[in-house]
Amino acid sequence: MRLWSVSALGIGSMVGAGIFALLGQAALMAGRDVYLSFAIGGVVALLSGYSYARLASRFPSSGGIMDYFDRAFPSPIIAGGLSLLYLVTQIVSVAMIAKTFGAYADRLLLGDASAPIVSNLFASGIVIVLVLVNMVGSGAVGLIEELLVAAKLVILAALMIAGVPSIDPKMLSNGPTVGAATLLASVGLTFFAYAGYGMMTNAAGHVAIPHVTIPRAIFLAIGVVIVLYIGLSVIVLGNVSAQDLARFSSTAVAQAARPLLGNAGFVVVSIGALFATSSAINASIFCALEVSKGLAGKGQLPDIFGRSAWGQGTHGLVWAAVAILAMVNLFDLGAIAQVAGATFLIAYLGVFAAHWRLHDQAGGSRLLILAGAALMVTVLGAFMISLGKTQPSAIGLTVLAVAGSLGVQWLIQKRRRPG
Repeated sequence: MRLWSVSALGIGSMVGAGIFALLGQAALMAGRDVYLSFAIGGVVALLSGYSYARLASRFPSSGGIMDYFDRAFPSPIIAGGLSLLYLVTQIVSVAMIAKTFGAYADRLLLGDASAPIVSNLFASGIVIVLVLVNMVGSGAVGLIEELLVAAKLVILAALMIAGVPSIDPKMLSNGPTVGAATLLASVGLTFFAYAGYGMMTNAAGHVAIPHVTIPRAIFLAIGVVIVLYIGLSVIVLGNVSAQDLARFSSTAVAQAARPLLGNAGFVVVSIGALFATSSAINASIFCALEVSKGLAGKGQLPDIFGRSAWGQGTHGLVWAAVAILAMVNLFDLGAIAQVAGATFLIAYLGVFAAHWRLHDQAGGSRLLILAGAALMVTVLGAFMISLGKTQPSAIGLTVLAVAGSLGVQWLIQKRRRPG
């Protein structure tokens, strides 16, 4: 895999999960300040990406985040629990992005009147197809990712160029600002829109010079996506009324294209959304496959998770696909996004802790590690307070995910001890 292939994995995940899946949800939460939410989320991502880049340069492996946890934390329960939480987060993320794919496919092909089950069928279909692609191997993943990312970047760039002249300043300025607390809470969603950069480190075992390629790919991907997110959030808010944004929050970007480019624009951007969400699912499944194989190889999951099922696919990938399909058909988009946002923040806080503990080997600025961790803790705290007021069930599911990951590791390690 080349520099652009690795960057495409991150861009594919971030743009698919961010603009197409979460822009509408984030705008409902942050209002006209949503572009600031994306800007703050970008700063958090750059600081987190710095720690990722330092760790990936020193410890290049396909294990990525789980390798850093293993090296940094002597307790296998903590290291394995954090790795398993990251794997669970990836699985939840695929379900959320697949739901967005289903929403766009449903509205594009059948209009606004079809039943939710049809959207879920589209979502389930794309998951099955891309699981099979990942079973073929990493070369197919990289090639598919490059093609999908190139297509959606062209479409989004065209939308931005067309949208700038028609921005309505009144739409951007109407309505009150949400305040610092709500703005920080909304970063819990917008940061999740950036979180795909983490999976680029899982490609380190598939590149020729990982200590050079992986850091460059991380910063290239985050930089491109920051520009896209801020620009498109302004375009959408400047062209879509608050009423339409609330009604079509799951397909907000395509809704912005309709007044700009007519029905043809709506169709083209919707197709771009299908490319974007497909590439995000593709990249996330690739990451989940690598993490599950690594956890099984290190005894942090049962051996069967790493056993071959077909091609380069494993039984772990098959079971992950079953879990994804269950979530797609049982939960709504908003609930899945809230839980995934919280668990991503918790897992990525573990990366700051790992970098701090491995600083003598990985190097880097301790000040940047502390600044990034402090900002992420602040965002997580504000996000959880907001969820406690608006969606307390999401807090319960987040606690269950964290406690369950640690509990599973405790049971596995207990069974592995002699006697």
